[in-house]
Order: sequence, then C-alpha cells, then structure tokens
Amino acid sequence: MDYRDYQHLRFERRERGVVLVTINRPEVLNATNDRLHWELTQVWLTLDADETARVAVVTGAGRAFSAGGDLDMVEANSRDPKRLARTVREASDLVYNMINTDKPIISAINGVAVGAGLVVALLADISIISETARFTDGHTKLGVVAGDHAAILWPLLCGMAKAKYYLLTSDFIDGREAERIGLVSLCVPADQVLPKALEVGDRLARGAQQAIRWTKRSLNNWLRQAGPIFDQSIALEMLTFMDEDVREGLAAIREKRPPAFPSGR
Repeated sequence: MDYRDYQHLRFERRERGVVLVTINRPEVLNATNDRLHWELTQVWLTLDADETARVAVVTGAGRAFSAGGDLDMVEANSRDPKRLARTVREASDLVYNMINTDKPIISAINGVAVGAGLVVALLADISIISETARFTDGHTKLGVVAGDHAAILWPLLCGMAKAKYYLLTSDFIDGREAERIGLVSLCVPADQVLPKALEVGDRLARGAQQAIRWTKRSLNNWLRQAGPIFDQSIALEMLTFMDEDVREGLAAIREKRPPAFPSGR
C-alpha cells in the first residue's frame, strides 16, 4: 500500500520523519466501516516500509478519535460466517502489525474511542488522552466477547481487577481515570492533546533510532507471550456473533436504550 491508496486515513509529513495519521470519517465520528477497518490493519506495514518515517502520531478528525464499528458492518458480521473469517484475520492483523512495527506509535486520543479505534488508541506505544475524552471496550454491551485487543493488553496495563471490572461491565472511562489506573500514558487538557503527542513524537524522532525501536521490540515480547490468550479471545468473540444476544445488543444501540439480552432474561 502507498499512502495515496488510503481512502479514510489522511497523512501529513512533519519534520524529522514524524508522520501524522488522521482517521478521517468525521461525519460519522470516524466509525470504522469495512474499508477503514482494513486500512487500520495495513497502515503499520506502510509506515514500517517507509524509510523516511520515524514516528507515527495517530488522531481522529473532528471531535472523536473513532466511535467504534459501523453498525451495518457489525450486523453483517452477525449474519455471515464468511465475513467473520475475514474479521478474525483483520482483528489479528491489526494487533500484531502494531506490535511488530518497530517504529514508535503515539496516539492522540482527542475524543470518544471504541472498537477498532480503541485498539489503535491503547495499543499505541505512547497514548495521550484528553481529559474530556471517554472510551469503552463495549463488547459485552453488544453481546459479544471482548476479543479485539483487551485480553492481551488491559491486564498488563491496569491489572486484572480493573480489567475485569471494565471489560465485564462495558462502563465508560474518562481520560483522568484512564491515566490514574494506567490504561494510558498521559492525560492532558483537550487543547493540548495533539500538540503534546507531536512534541513527544519529535523527541523520539530526534533520539537514537535503533535503541528506541529495539526497546519497543523487547517490551512487546510481553504482548507476544500473551498471543494465545488473544487468539482465543478473537475466536470466542466470533462465536458470540452467531448468538441471538448480539441482535438484541445491536437493536439496543440503535434505539439508544439498555439491552435486554435473551440469555439474561
């Protein structure tokens, strides 16, 4: 993939090899449709192959980082097993491609983050969030297993007790609480999120590149060790897409009401 091939990601080259990547579907709060979901798996390969790129800074256009999966895409997944096979591959590629990209990734979490967008936001090597931003894993609220990154990442970041609480309840977390429990690197006022991310990106771009990249590679072995946990969570998530609970979860989100899951009645 060449940068020009991307439809929903915008790229800006800055000084010293910092590449600003903007998730660019602001009209739908940067929700991921099929194309964007796939692009988020590929962009790390493109950046890794770009010899002039040293650091990626990722943010969202407008007032959201990324508001989760497009509901039409989610509904299609719940009705078509062949689509689920592709989703398994893409969910895996998104996580492992971010882990295996040697160049540092910084997320500037400017607003709500859910779904694949939340994967990018939290799996970034350095995550900087607005005090007013909120996020949720949200899977159990939809009626599916928390499978797209949380099982591999959250226990390492914030400990098992907090991970279980937030992943089982799908409660929202704001920027201050996310920093307090260790889910993000830094929390700053809203108007400082992107400037701070770019400042950190510039510092890393000026640093010893091999030392920084190999430090990231070494630390990410903690995540590679958890690979089997992650792989099972994706498989179980796809199984729950075939359950009747997910249809109620979708209806509840569309109708802006609490779900009444058949399995919980």
